[in-house]
Amino acid sequence: MNMNERIAAWNEEAQQCACGHQHRVVDMLIHLEAGAIQRLPGYLSEQGYRQVTVVYDRHTFRAAGSDVLSSIREAGMHVDEIALPENRTGDIIADEAAIVQVMLGVRLESQAVIAVGSGTIHDLVRFVCSKMNKPFLSIPTAASVDGFTSAGAPLIVSGIKQTFQAVPPEAIFADMNILEQAPQVMTAAGFGDMLGKYTSLADWIVSRDLGGEPFCPVAYRMTEEALHTCIDHVQAIAEGRAEGVAVLMDALIVSGISMLIIDHSRPASGGEHHLSHILEMDLMQAGERPVLHGAKVGVACALITVKYKELAQTSGEQVFGIYDQLPEASQLIAWLEQVGGPVTTEQLGVTPEMVEHAFNTAHTLRPRYTGLRYINEVLNTRLG
Repeated sequence: MNMNERIAAWNEEAQQCACGHQHRVVDMLIHLEAGAIQRLPGYLSEQGYRQVTVVYDRHTFRAAGSDVLSSIREAGMHVDEIALPENRTGDIIADEAAIVQVMLGVRLESQAVIAVGSGTIHDLVRFVCSKMNKPFLSIPTAASVDGFTSAGAPLIVSGIKQTFQAVPPEAIFADMNILEQAPQVMTAAGFGDMLGKYTSLADWIVSRDLGGEPFCPVAYRMTEEALHTCIDHVQAIAEGRAEGVAVLMDALIVSGISMLIIDHSRPASGGEHHLSHILEMDLMQAGERPVLHGAKVGVACALITVKYKELAQTSGEQVFGIYDQLPEASQLIAWLEQVGGPVTTEQLGVTPEMVEHAFNTAHTLRPRYTGLRYINEVLNTRLG
């Protein structure tokens, strides 16, 4: 089945699911193929969009933005452009200033907004589209993150990383010709984001059993299968082969859809993501580059796995046995190294003090029960 047929099957299964969680019907067109962006002008015409806005940065302009703009104009449509500037460390940050820039650049007459880029540009566009009630279209330029299909927008507001529910794209044009040309460090980040599903899925079991939080077996299985498919193709991903990049992008899309179906990030984000967010905020406060999201998640997954396996052996709580089923941290590190991603906090530019701060505070970032929350609120309190 192609992706759109699989979405229909997941929708049907989710609507029959008896988990008690509300399930969103996912209505999204996805083209994951070579030459996907060539379908964009036809789609815009079918939808009756005559005036659109394209958001990019200098890197994604070269990767795809220039071709996207040309093809839309050649089809006789009007295009407004928003070129996002880099900050002093050479990054685009999804903060208040960037939100305002995108919002000011989208005219009221614009009928849709097209994000050309990876995670940050997509988060900004999905948030602005939710506030301006505009359709949002996605053109990924790297298989670097699982947020392309989700509705959540992680943003930095008042220096704090927060996730806001926004809108998913109504269509995604994931062009393999573009994705294959992305730097391997971006592909490695996407793999790191997927690797983090080991601990996020385990944490979801813990949140269900100890925190009484909602749990959906359909969303769980979707994410788990996507993760295992990535591991089965790790060598092809490491070599940047078309087969590997396609598998990775497919998995990232599926992970995003699993979050979309239950309108929550529980399947794909646990203690490892919370650690990553604290490290990102600390790096920004120190004036350092925050590093790719997936790179931080991969390293954080290996770090927290050590703590979780210790917890499984010492806590006496039966539910923490799920952490014993995680791969060894050494195996997680080996996979990250194989695909060309960072494997140590030093490679991320993170200090030991930042790591300690993250382990001590990350559990407060989201109202979600995780092994990390238990370690801080129960285990450390008991020991202290």
